[in-house]
Amino acid sequence: MSEMRIRLARLDDAATVAKVYVETWRSAYAGLVPDDVLIGMSASRQLRQWKAQIVSDDTVMVAEHPEYGIIGIGSFGLCRDWQFAGSGEIYTLYILPDWQDQGHGRDLLTAILRAMRSAGFNGAVLWVLARNQSRFFYEAMGGRQVAQRNEHLWQTSLPELAYRWRSLP
Repeated sequence: MSEMRIRLARLDDAATVAKVYVETWRSAYAGLVPDDVLIGMSASRQLRQWKAQIVSDDTVMVAEHPEYGIIGIGSFGLCRDWQFAGSGEIYTLYILPDWQDQGHGRDLLTAILRAMRSAGFNGAVLWVLARNQSRFFYEAMGGRQVAQRNEHLWQTSLPELAYRWRSLP
């Protein structure tokens, strides 16, 4: 098996990042968010957002297989929640379904946490839907549940949990 490489996203990755984002959203959030939201997603509509995020002050990273290309994405920046001042926030962390449960999520999250430390953050926070099974992955990776809230999107109230890493590798 070839080795996965974790690297910073480049602007020419934006189209692939958008495709990975849409595919993983549809897989991860089926039954958790309204179906019409998932059906209405498209890589072409996500492309502009990802181009903007890649060139912004946020950091976008990709997990890239030498033969198959980008199979995972993650992004982080300044935490948007005042109660976690000084921490960075992991905005996205997605691995394509066919590549999950092989350690790539762990490798990408570890690389993100290390990059956050290098960027000067004193900790990391990630919000996840309370019913999303990935929350168990974050717990296994050392994240501690520290808060909860209801996010109101798409005429729906979505319970979310915050996981925090107080020390970064």
